[in-house]
Amino acid sequence: MTQQHRIFDRRRLLLLVSFLLFAGFFATTLFGYFVSKQAIRNAIIEQDLPLTSSNIYSEIQKDLVRPVLISSTMASDTFVRDWVLQGERNASEMARYLGEIKKRYGAFSSFFVSEKSGNYYTSAGVLKQVSRTEPRDAWYYRVSAMAADYEINVDPDLANQDAMTIFINYRVYDFSGNYIGVTGVGLTVDAVRHLIADYQQRFKRSIYFVDGQGRVVIFGNRVERDADLRAAEGLGGLVDRILEEKSGSYQYQAAGDNHILNVNYLPELKWYLFVEQNEAPALAEIRQTLYVNSGISLVVTLVVLFLTHLALSRYQKRMEEMAATDKLTGLLNRQAFTIFFDKLVAEYRREPRATSALLVDVDHFKVINDSHGHLAGDRVLQGVAQLLQGSLRESDIAVRWGGEEFLLVLRACDLAEARRIADKLRQDVEQQSFDVAGRQVRVTISIGVAEYDSSESPDQWINRADRGMYSAKRGGRNRVGVVLFPD
Repeated sequence: MTQQHRIFDRRRLLLLVSFLLFAGFFATTLFGYFVSKQAIRNAIIEQDLPLTSSNIYSEIQKDLVRPVLISSTMASDTFVRDWVLQGERNASEMARYLGEIKKRYGAFSSFFVSEKSGNYYTSAGVLKQVSRTEPRDAWYYRVSAMAADYEINVDPDLANQDAMTIFINYRVYDFSGNYIGVTGVGLTVDAVRHLIADYQQRFKRSIYFVDGQGRVVIFGNRVERDADLRAAEGLGGLVDRILEEKSGSYQYQAAGDNHILNVNYLPELKWYLFVEQNEAPALAEIRQTLYVNSGISLVVTLVVLFLTHLALSRYQKRMEEMAATDKLTGLLNRQAFTIFFDKLVAEYRREPRATSALLVDVDHFKVINDSHGHLAGDRVLQGVAQLLQGSLRESDIAVRWGGEEFLLVLRACDLAEARRIADKLRQDVEQQSFDVAGRQVRVTISIGVAEYDSSESPDQWINRADRGMYSAKRGGRNRVGVVLFPD
């Protein structure tokens, strides 16, 4: 396998590992996000909004339903009915009564309208007489004709400089059940709006009231909600269902966000209480967690890839070294020479320079094995290999060619220089003794020398060096044999 193929395989493996790691991290993070998202949504639908709606209803009981109860108390008050039946003789008595109601219950206004006289009484006395021809008195005749005991109506308050007021208009009957007028109290719209705004601030929800026709009655101090809910994006298609069911939890999409809505019908007010939450802010924190976890996953993936790359590089280098290195001597093996020779030829073609080969054989190596054992033979081969390797330049290579043979390739070295180096190596080995199990063993080597010719194959080149080596052995060993260029 070539180096390019090995690099390609490593890159492909790293890409696969990175994909699996990041896909695993991201899938786990995404799964956790959707599980958390669904859990938050269920908590909002099943717990948060119903609880908030219940708390707000309790507040409304105190702040808005209470005026209905006050008006009901006024309508059944014995004083009111006796005073009317006695002919409404002293208007100041009614004025004082209405003043006490305002003071005791903190109402914005209090009133009584007599069916018999048409007088409109307030805490200041007789305000006016109602008339069928007066448009502003239409409310009274509507209440007079209705079957229900009371209504809630928003109108300007004539007694308070036409301030927009929520009136609770309650029908009054005498002791025989005859209709004798209308009484009640009023709250300013601004006051109620501020109450709802306070609810919104405290409960962190959108809160508003809707009447039986699907129109927003009061929305705190916010104005972005359409007055007619049927025209509202996403919510419009649910309005009729909500008005029919009167209570429940709903979801709709608007402006790309999911909105969760809890509805309760308030029979005292004849309004619907809408408590709404945009899901996006509630999910912002876990969405941020998703981004952070994704970033952490990416960093972990990169770190793991980097460590994997280092491990693979070292492992591959080690494997290449093991595949290309002789285990006994640590020199390159014969297989590695094939790769090296291809590179050598490419360099030679690019820049022709004299290159020589030295084929080294340990003399009488079989005698060493027979006399001292194979372990001793191995020690001798290791010692010779170290001596040869230590005598070479960085640009030269040493190969264990097989058995007791070594091949040395000398770059930028012609035949004459190669012969000189070979003779020097022969002398160094001859003078060196090798310690084998406490005994000093001496050996000699025979060397064949051949300079590379560009027309040769690697086998032809090494065969010439081999002939030179056998020539040295036939000449008595411990010699250098030189073979000139081929004919």
